[in-house]
Amino acid sequence: VQLQASGGGLVQAGGSLRLSCVAYQSILSTFSSNHMGWYRQAPGKERDLVATITTGGSTNYVDSVIGRFTISRNNGKKTVYLQMNNLKPEDTAVYYCNSYSPIGTYTWDWGQGTQVTVSS
Repeated sequence: VQLQASGGGLVQAGGSLRLSCVAYQSILSTFSSNHMGWYRQAPGKERDLVATITTGGSTNYVDSVIGRFTISRNNGKKTVYLQMNNLKPEDTAVYYCNSYSPIGTYTWDWGQGTQVTVSS
C-alpha cells in the first residue's frame, strides 16, 4: 500500500476527527516535493478534492469545509493530516490522500481510504 489513511470512524454531528495519511513506500524527498491533498468520495458520487497543502505549507479548502477542516503535513514522517471539527452528516464519505496537481495527475496509486460517517 503506497498511501495508508487512518483515523476515520463514526461520530455524531458536531464532533471531531483527525485523519492521517502516510506515504509508507515513498522516499522522503518525493513526499516533501509534492503538494498534497485530501479527497473524499460519498456513495454514488465522484471523488472530490477537499483540501490542499503546498510544499511550502500554503493551504486551500473547498467552501463547504472552510473554518471546520485544517490540513497540515509533517514531511519528516511523510504524513499529511486533516483535522475535522464541527462535522456534518454531509461530510460522510471515504477520505483519501494523494498528491495534488492542477492538471489532475497523481504521484501515487490510491489507497483504500478511511471511512468517515457522521450521524445526525
